[in-house]
Amino acid sequence: MSLIYATVIRALVLTAAVAGVWTPVRCLGEDDSQLPSKATQEVSRELLSLFQEKRMPKHSPILVRIFKEESELEVWKLDITGHFQMLKVYPICRWSGDLGPKLHEGDRQAPEGFYTITSVLMNPNSNYYLAINTGFPNSFDRANDRDGTFLMIHGDCWSSGCYAMTDEQMGEIYSLARDSLLGQPTFQVQAYPFHLTPENLARHRTNPNMDFWKMLKIGNDHFETTHLEPRVDVCDRRYVFDARQAPNSSQPFVFDPTGKCPAFVVNPKIARPALERQHADEVEYAQLLKDNVSVAPIYSGLDGGMNKIFLARFPGRIIPLAITLPTGNIDLPQMRPVPWADNDGSLANKFFGALPESKPAL
Repeated sequence: MSLIYATVIRALVLTAAVAGVWTPVRCLGEDDSQLPSKATQEVSRELLSLFQEKRMPKHSPILVRIFKEESELEVWKLDITGHFQMLKVYPICRWSGDLGPKLHEGDRQAPEGFYTITSVLMNPNSNYYLAINTGFPNSFDRANDRDGTFLMIHGDCWSSGCYAMTDEQMGEIYSLARDSLLGQPTFQVQAYPFHLTPENLARHRTNPNMDFWKMLKIGNDHFETTHLEPRVDVCDRRYVFDARQAPNSSQPFVFDPTGKCPAFVVNPKIARPALERQHADEVEYAQLLKDNVSVAPIYSGLDGGMNKIFLARFPGRIIPLAITLPTGNIDLPQMRPVPWADNDGSLANKFFGALPESKPAL
């Protein structure tokens, strides 16, 4: 029954999105005359052509996936079948901190997890060209006593706990997000340390964040095996995905981020392929451990990462993480920086320049 309901809802969203193609663009219900032109620019001809090629209504929902180690931001978009397809991959210009979730204000970590974006989190007047607030801390973060403010996806290619793009990229991403929010009230951002493949997990097997990343992998697998946006809830201080009330359950179906999880089930059309993926990945992971695949360093000693295509634009700009943090506030291990690259050559934790003059984090 829940699958039928979800199918009906997707059909209604798509109907509204198709109708919205002929609606004049208004930025989230505001008067265009009150907004800067950068916030109201139409999507590019290139993107409109991709919409047509991939059969995606202009105002259909988007979903954003971020991968730190690869320094890439993916925009996925709902097509007329009701499934998400990859629309475009944007190289990330800069992100700060290291692999792992954000814990506290001032640690320079960019968030990892699942975030829901609404129109109030869109900032057309950002000091960093245009900005989309991730909504950190979400209910999971708060339940685990994590704190921080103004964690954004924005332009200007400068990051302090954010995912920074070039202004040109951010103009495209902002317009895609804006148009998506004209057809639905929210869209999802999934932020990961890296693509959660068996090979990457094996390389990072000594990282203290591994249990957290394996929890994120459940939601990742739900999405990658179905191309449907996973429903995200939080209970017992952990994420749960695509939970539905168990049949014949008499208990209230309520999720308390710090309380016990209610009894729930997952639709077998989602659970079955996800569990098959999980099993196959576990077999491959075990073989990689048997083969003693090399281990990546836990800490690079450097502040964040940059996609390799930006190296020529920002050459020789490595910042030790220690000099970017408030003295005495964060206890980090003292070790020599260890730059490294993943298999396709995308550099992580490398090539950052001297800190620019401080600007308000909006």
